[in-house]
Amino acid sequence: MKNWYVAHSKPRNEELLWKQFCLRNLETYYPCIKTQALNSNAQRMQPYFPGYLFVNVDLGIVGRSSLEWIPGGAGLVSFGEEPAAVSESLISSIKQRVDSLEIDSKNKIVPFHKGDNVIVHNGVFKGYEGIFDVRLSGTDRARVLLSLLGDRQISVELSTTFLHRAF
Repeated sequence: MKNWYVAHSKPRNEELLWKQFCLRNLETYYPCIKTQALNSNAQRMQPYFPGYLFVNVDLGIVGRSSLEWIPGGAGLVSFGEEPAAVSESLISSIKQRVDSLEIDSKNKIVPFHKGDNVIVHNGVFKGYEGIFDVRLSGTDRARVLLSLLGDRQISVELSTTFLHRAF
């Protein structure tokens, strides 16, 4: 009987393992999300579960060893000696979540660009004006050049939720 199992990949080899499963005509689910590269408008695909993907097989037919000794693979997630089966409903839930994240990322508007004039409306620097410099790792952090002492600018890291565009 076919069940979904969690396959563990070697570090940064999820795509290789996925391709190996596809070459063997195995039903797989490799959830990926688009992420914004830092300081760039380019997007790249990133695994939703780094190091893991799902394979739907009948272990009695395919054989466990054929899934554990595959290029890029590090075996099946198991408890004791038994591979852990994952329910179809969990796979469906993950697919829905990944799909909703993709829709959100398409609708997401990048509010600030390098050089935009901004005003801090919350936190320690509330009321100060500055210039948006760059987004930092994480979706809501940025470096802003604040005008604190005349023409001198000081670089600070803030949550983008603390910023408004100055007009």
